[in-house]
Amino acid sequence: MKKASVIGSGISGLAAAASLAHQNISVDVFDNQTSAGGRCRQFTQDGFAFDMGPSWYWMPDVMERFFKRFGHSTSDYFELKHLDPGFRVFFGKDDTIDIPANLSKQKELFESIETGAGEKLAEVLADSKIKYDVGVNELVYKPSESIFEYFSLPLLLKMLQLGVTNSFHTYIRKYFKDPRLLALMEFPILFLGGTAKSTPSLYSLMNYSCFSQGTFYPMGGFSKLSEAMHGLCTELGVNFHFDETIDQVDHSKGLINSVKGKAVHGIISSVDYHHFEEHILQNGSKNYDAKYWDKKILSPSALIFYLGVNGKVNNLIHHNLFFDESFDQHAEEIYNDPQWPNKPLFYVCCPSKTDPSVAPESDENLFVLMPLAPGLEDNEELREEYYGKLMKRLEELTGESITNRIKVKKSYCINDFKKDYNSFKGNAYGLANTLMQTAFMRPKMSNKKIKNLFYCGQLTVPGPGVPPAIISGQVAAAQLLSYFNNDSYEKYL
Repeated sequence: MKKASVIGSGISGLAAAASLAHQNISVDVFDNQTSAGGRCRQFTQDGFAFDMGPSWYWMPDVMERFFKRFGHSTSDYFELKHLDPGFRVFFGKDDTIDIPANLSKQKELFESIETGAGEKLAEVLADSKIKYDVGVNELVYKPSESIFEYFSLPLLLKMLQLGVTNSFHTYIRKYFKDPRLLALMEFPILFLGGTAKSTPSLYSLMNYSCFSQGTFYPMGGFSKLSEAMHGLCTELGVNFHFDETIDQVDHSKGLINSVKGKAVHGIISSVDYHHFEEHILQNGSKNYDAKYWDKKILSPSALIFYLGVNGKVNNLIHHNLFFDESFDQHAEEIYNDPQWPNKPLFYVCCPSKTDPSVAPESDENLFVLMPLAPGLEDNEELREEYYGKLMKRLEELTGESITNRIKVKKSYCINDFKKDYNSFKGNAYGLANTLMQTAFMRPKMSNKKIKNLFYCGQLTVPGPGVPPAIISGQVAAAQLLSYFNNDSYEKYL
């Protein structure tokens, strides 16, 4: 039996481990944390259960497709609730917009803001569905080792028709003028780690997921997804080794031979790509040097506060976006002039509005997130300064007194991303999906010098986010299986 090791038990590592074990590979997973899930994990305190990372459950078909490979469904593991409204946007005091789950109501909302915008929304969503079908079904499951993977005439024609070289910023302004509608349509791009100006219009597929598919929530918390994937892996015979830090892997003559003293025939690294190459690989076997990484555009980091609040907080729903300040200024302070922002946008998740299990009865669970440029100084004084700024605006915009009712408070920022995940410059989401960092222009999944080493996760293809991470793990596993059996990777997807 072939033996493989997976380094890291985040979403991509779990997807890789399950895919390998399903093909009768003996799999060992190593992780420096105490449990599986990576960023998709949970911590509990005083009756509150906080999801530490992902909170938006989009592209549900990707998760369902994954579990179906193994004869399961997401419903075997957790209840998925369709949120309606999907989210609320605060543009100012008493100026909010709720996004309904129903298309006809979405059209009515857009029409009430800008004449003709209702039908324009329907046009955008029809176009974004085509992009979604091509992008998710034909593009993202490719390993993107070479541009030639895209050299089929039908696929090239589709890509040209989809306008892959245009920016989303230019694309969406052909349809809408009102700044509030533009903000609503551009906001899903934030999940790709870039701005509308730097992101190809192909990624309007995110609008299809946001508006047409809708926003979901796994009851019990987003970590139910990683728990389900961990349970599936265990069912398939995967061996997990937690509290295990991998400092090096043994390799010679272009092959990795063992991990932690265990002989292996192949390895998949799902941990931070930069960290693995800089600190775990030895003898000049890395794909990329420091200059390469320094030129890359990273997605933002984040300042996060996990707050347990005594009593209820009115005027919030499950997902809340605070766009009462300039998006362009905040983006400038993330990407072009990195600094702690002057007037930041922020996001508040209040899952206790949907799920009573995540907070004591009559209390509220808040997750407050501010995007932040990676690589900045991070200390307790700065965290507290911005806690004060964010909470003041939150209280003003909701008309609620919150800070005097805090029962649990925990912060998480750049230094924590580095410490827990060895995250390059403390980024939260990986490598941004700009035009020059898409598909075959992202870091390769295969190591050029070690034949049985492959990478997955948010610094390689297809990109940031939970669904892409699930896809990334499956594609990396298919690559390793292709190496084992000397056949096509497509056979294993």
